[in-house]
Amino acid sequence: MSTNIADLNIHNEKFAQRVLANQNKLRSDLRSHYDFIVCGSGSSGSVVAGRLAENPDLHVLLLEAGGDDDAPSVTEASRWTTNIGSERYWQFKAEPNRWLNGRGISLGMGKALGGGSSINAMIWARGHKSDWDFFASEAGDPAWSYESVLNIYRRIEDWHGAPDPKYRGIGGPVFVQPRPDSSPVARALFEGIRSVGIPIFENQNGRMMEADGGVSVPDMRIRDGKRQSLFRSYVFPYMDRQNLTVLSHALVTRLTFEGKRVTGVEIFWDGRPHRIRAGREVIMSLGAIHTPKILMQSGIGDEVELQHFGIPVIQHLPGVGHGFQDHPAVACVWECWEPLPRDVVPDVVLFWKSDNGLASPDFQILQAVLDAQDAAKLGLPASGWTLFGNVVQPESRGQIRITGPDADDPVQIEANLLSDSGDRKALLACAKLCRAIGNFNVLRPFLKREILPGKLKRTTLEDYIRNGAVSFWHQTSTAKMGRDAMSVVDGNLKVYGVRNLRIADASIMPRVTTGNTMAPCVIIGERAAEIIRDEHQLETVSVSRSDRFLNVEPQSLSNSTANQRTAGNYNDLGGFE
Repeated sequence: MSTNIADLNIHNEKFAQRVLANQNKLRSDLRSHYDFIVCGSGSSGSVVAGRLAENPDLHVLLLEAGGDDDAPSVTEASRWTTNIGSERYWQFKAEPNRWLNGRGISLGMGKALGGGSSINAMIWARGHKSDWDFFASEAGDPAWSYESVLNIYRRIEDWHGAPDPKYRGIGGPVFVQPRPDSSPVARALFEGIRSVGIPIFENQNGRMMEADGGVSVPDMRIRDGKRQSLFRSYVFPYMDRQNLTVLSHALVTRLTFEGKRVTGVEIFWDGRPHRIRAGREVIMSLGAIHTPKILMQSGIGDEVELQHFGIPVIQHLPGVGHGFQDHPAVACVWECWEPLPRDVVPDVVLFWKSDNGLASPDFQILQAVLDAQDAAKLGLPASGWTLFGNVVQPESRGQIRITGPDADDPVQIEANLLSDSGDRKALLACAKLCRAIGNFNVLRPFLKREILPGKLKRTTLEDYIRNGAVSFWHQTSTAKMGRDAMSVVDGNLKVYGVRNLRIADASIMPRVTTGNTMAPCVIIGERAAEIIRDEHQLETVSVSRSDRFLNVEPQSLSNSTANQRTAGNYNDLGGFE
């Protein structure tokens, strides 16, 4: 039965009003005790909080250090790059790196309701079969295997592409569609790629994630130009309930303990510190930089380092902060004869191998049209086109270190991108393929000349990579899941040696996944929620989101008391416009 548009709008407006009133009341009467406290509202934390809140008998608190998600740069997916450097962006910087010719590169993460899913380009990349089977091997648990995870993906997806029941699902909370309306450049690009023997697949997340490599249009989480963040998909539909409190501008500063049992968290909110207890569990979903920071400053980490800063040791876990991984990336740029229509999502995503002997692809190439303003900042032509290549299975590892015991003490990030020789070889092969593709004869009607790296008269391609490589903002693996001495969590995401504490974010990945990391973080959140329900013997409550929430547009929380407290800040909670 079709829904009348006017009725739909009325339904949405009434729901948004209920959310505003309910969350204002819950914040004004903030409890001192919740069943579950979820720290971080990103791509994993939103999933955990939303799934737990489905059970009306549980009181769930979701904490977010950032602000509202109602800014046009968030809701309008095509404006995602304008978030870089804004208040919705954690602006980390890595230590100088000899393999990047002494550069200390920028490392960004989302700082708003929705975390990275509120500021990224919204590409939905599930990860390769080899990734998930490796996770299962490290955890000693087949529930992390590719076949098991594929079942979760099918269950949660609402796929709006050609029917593919073996790989895709419909009716779930996660809207996904293939990128529509490829440009003439993309069609020529596919023709050229096919001519060199790289197979073309029907979509990014089906058979291609079991193959040795290939190319397709990307899958994306954008609907009619609007971002579909994980916060909006999983949390917002339940924010009119009494059992779910969402607190933004709430900085988690420390875990609290009785012995080795976590009792809750300390947060800084509304201008002062608060202590809030968790009756059942605290779930940390702060990301691969903040999760190890809070662990260490709370007394969980390498005992020698903790003692150096006078932090009482709760649990000696030397792996906390170690194992940092990211996807190192480099851009090759061409000038176009005429300006091309810009779109937020690339037309093409390609996975390939630097060595035929590898078991799975080790680099990725994305094609995109340059934004004129971004190009101007970099001194590039306004009518530009880029192939952005990155190593998707790097061996390089880094480390997150604390510099003091307090929340205001910054972290030190030794990213170590390209420190492994195999990574340098892979990115070199990737850059060479980018240049070969960009100079295909079929693209000559569109591309005027190669801008970067150019003819390389005075330098080499290796030097260009060292001078130009950047982070792809896919930080992972600093509190890894596994069974060795450097593991931080077990296969059920429990922190070793500590009770009532679980981690559910990219920091638990034994290695970074192949491609963008948003979708794997959703799986981590789904697995965490499923494990928690089983361990606590919680009743599974089936709720139809479509009956409760129908495409509500973000609105400002103009009457929020929190918004009045701090002039210039974004609204304290999910402003809805």
